[in-house]
Amino acid sequence: MQSITCDVLIIGGGATGCGVFFDLAQRGFRVVLAEMNDIGTGTSGRYHGLLHSGGRYAVRDPESAKECAEENVILRKIAPHVIEDTGGMFVGFRQDPLDYVEPFKRGCAAAGIPIEDLKPAEALKLAPALDPTLVTAIRVPDGSLDSFDLVHSLVEGAAQFGGQALIYHKVIGFERTNDMVTGALLENRKTGDQVRLHTSYIVNASGPWASLIADMIGGIHIKMRHSKGIMIAMNVRWVHTIINRLKPPSDGDILVPVGTVCVIGTTSITVPSPDDFEITPAEVTQMLDEGEIMIPAFRQARALRTWAGVRPLYESPKGDNLDSEGRDVKRTFAVLDHAEEGVGGIASIVGGKLTTYRQMAERISDFVGGKLGRMRPCLTATTVLPIPAHGLRRYHALPKRQDELEHAPNHRGLICECEIVTRPQLEDAIKKAGPTVKLDDLRRDLRLGMGPCQAGFCAYRAAGVLQETCQLPTATTIDALRDFVQERFRGNRPLLWGHQLRQALLDETIYRRSLGLAAVPEQAEAPQT
Repeated sequence: MQSITCDVLIIGGGATGCGVFFDLAQRGFRVVLAEMNDIGTGTSGRYHGLLHSGGRYAVRDPESAKECAEENVILRKIAPHVIEDTGGMFVGFRQDPLDYVEPFKRGCAAAGIPIEDLKPAEALKLAPALDPTLVTAIRVPDGSLDSFDLVHSLVEGAAQFGGQALIYHKVIGFERTNDMVTGALLENRKTGDQVRLHTSYIVNASGPWASLIADMIGGIHIKMRHSKGIMIAMNVRWVHTIINRLKPPSDGDILVPVGTVCVIGTTSITVPSPDDFEITPAEVTQMLDEGEIMIPAFRQARALRTWAGVRPLYESPKGDNLDSEGRDVKRTFAVLDHAEEGVGGIASIVGGKLTTYRQMAERISDFVGGKLGRMRPCLTATTVLPIPAHGLRRYHALPKRQDELEHAPNHRGLICECEIVTRPQLEDAIKKAGPTVKLDDLRRDLRLGMGPCQAGFCAYRAAGVLQETCQLPTATTIDALRDFVQERFRGNRPLLWGHQLRQALLDETIYRRSLGLAAVPEQAEAPQT
């Protein structure tokens, strides 16, 4: 069994965990990050892409609003490559309460959020597709943020300081010496091998899974509320600036331009488990109905995909951050010292938002430094993050990329026409990730299969490149293809009507009928060739 010794083990590869990973590595600690899947596959990879100005929380949650406003300014300086500076507007429509406007403005002023009143004609000039009968509009410094690029930048930044990331490594147990947690047992989910990790301290940054980690240790308890929110990607980039409804936060009141598409979100439904991503037809209908209030032609676009994320809402034992509904739980964060419950060597960081990941990481890194008696300054507020190894992804700006592709001297063809992913890009990403990489991991790195056809034409090509590059057995490649196609279909299933149903039937014809993918046995039963 492999054995690793470090100063700090961080559990969870979302924005917060990766932020802690980078912060502590930069301070000189020997750090290991453990993530049971690929990085960014949990809540951080399942959100709507909004870099908050804080305006959404200005009335009900001023503490969170101030945190978002502060971090918005910092993130634009340290991670400009992951942000599209779209700006944002809070727009009041006929259905929205006019008496919300003044409390909103007062809340923004108190939180330090710069705002600008716009006339309806000015708002329509910025977003012509909006309902022309809109009543009022206020500009705020929102933005669109790519969470996949962010977590990659953080992990690569930590690696430059000696940090070690163990992806697809699940925590299956802990070691304790009396009342101290001194290590953890990890399982490589791809190979089945186990790793014993000895550490001086553990940071539980596993988001909605934080309470499950606490239960596994025993003797500590974290009360979480799991709040599911769904989002839908439309095939039209309806707006080029973020739109929020100017009213108390509710379901389906945000439009975010992300790359070539527009995302509408989100709901807030309490679910029993952090793995509960089931989406109902009623939720989809609600999103589309709300979209038509903002954009009358909304349903004329094609709904490409729907997905859900589970918010990790922390329920304070004091009850000072909780009301009857999930939307009334404060979005601020807390550091939990489990030594207060009688178990030392571990702390949890809970709550918060992706926009405040850096502030959360700084807070708990300061705490860990104090526990280990090695206080060192935080530098993350001024350190520009490295560009991910797979490069920048400005997929809403296609003409320049198309021109470069068509006139490249060594053009070797497209694998994914929708998102312009070339064979050299794919081969390079596969070589860097290794032969156990999943096609869905390549999707997060390159946007493979995220366009209008939802991998209908690129999945089998990518699988062929994967097999050739890694010299994989046929059965292994077919399993990889099957997993990728099934994952893409899962997000299409709740949207099967109209043009999206026609696209799904075409994809089904390609993979089930022409290629016979469903009839091929699983790898354990398939012959190796």
